[in-house]
Amino acid sequence: MTERRKVIRIRDGAVSARPDTLVAEEPLEIRLNGKPLAITMRTPGDDFALAAGFLVSEGVLAAAEDLQNIVYCAGATVDGSNTYNVVDVRTSPGVELPDFTLERNVYTSSSCGLCGKASLDAVRTTARWPIADTPPVRVGPELLASLPDRLRAAQRVFDRTGGLHAAALFTEDGELVDVREDVGRHNAVDKLVGRALQNGDLPLSRTILLVSGRASFELAQKAVMAGLPVLAAVSAPSSLAVDLAAETGLTLVGFLRGSNMNVYAGEDRIALRAAAAQG
Repeated sequence: MTERRKVIRIRDGAVSARPDTLVAEEPLEIRLNGKPLAITMRTPGDDFALAAGFLVSEGVLAAAEDLQNIVYCAGATVDGSNTYNVVDVRTSPGVELPDFTLERNVYTSSSCGLCGKASLDAVRTTARWPIADTPPVRVGPELLASLPDRLRAAQRVFDRTGGLHAAALFTEDGELVDVREDVGRHNAVDKLVGRALQNGDLPLSRTILLVSGRASFELAQKAVMAGLPVLAAVSAPSSLAVDLAAETGLTLVGFLRGSNMNVYAGEDRIALRAAAAQG
């Protein structure tokens, strides 16, 4: 459920290095009656419930009797081992399956058993724009610390409802470029990137992406695919998000609250006033 990663901590201007505990994140492939259907990123655990709930939301299952069983797929890798990242949901005889197409296989194929490495490799090989900010974007902790308040001030719908996630693009100088809101943080980022695409602004190689929640693998993937050099989140990243950031050169900042923040990858873009203590 958890993994350890090294982190650079900034607390009121003081810089130190230490290990940090992160929630684990892995892809889960959901198969329906033996056929690959969808991939979702999750923290391992309660996988059968997750798969069943997903199929309820997609209109496949409506009652307990619709479900025959759910099993982990044995021999999910080439060598025959089970990664526990692939589940097969079997419906009861007579259950009518709707005509739907869920083309969500964007992170990896099932050929290697859906491991974290496959997800990282897939993003690295399919990214249209490598993160190549030349000269490198350089941002100070003080500028980063100011961004959440600017995002909050720009959330129009949140002021009326209190129930939305938000994502914002800032220039390297801290100027707000765009902000989008949605009930899903992933959707908010998609709206930002889609608008940038429509405006001919991709890749977003001189901008900072700030998200109102945690930094999952999917959000890090979206940042990499848009050519963004810096992703900052007010909450925690997952272990796979940190791995992806390190693999691709993305600067990943988490727990951005007040003057405090953790830098999990790409610290070379953060203008630190003091060298991190080794520990």
